[in-house]
Amino acid sequence: MIRTQIYLTDRQRAELASISKALKIKQSELIREAVDRFIDQAGQHRREIVLREAAGIWKDREDLPDFKAMRNEWDRP
Repeated sequence: MIRTQIYLTDRQRAELASISKALKIKQSELIREAVDRFIDQAGQHRREIVLREAAGIWKDREDLPDFKAMRNEWDRP
């Protein structure tokens, strides 16, 4: 692990100490868990943005085969 220093407000520090005491885990562990959750949420949000941006990118292309016709051929008995 890499040591990192951060500045917390008085309220953040007090709440963190209270939660840490109640859960009987170190404050540093609480902070790491919070950072992990934030990273997971941000990653999911980034994936959603990329998917939204990619939606429909082929809709105006004219150089692609007629996929609907190809699919209809596959469905024939």
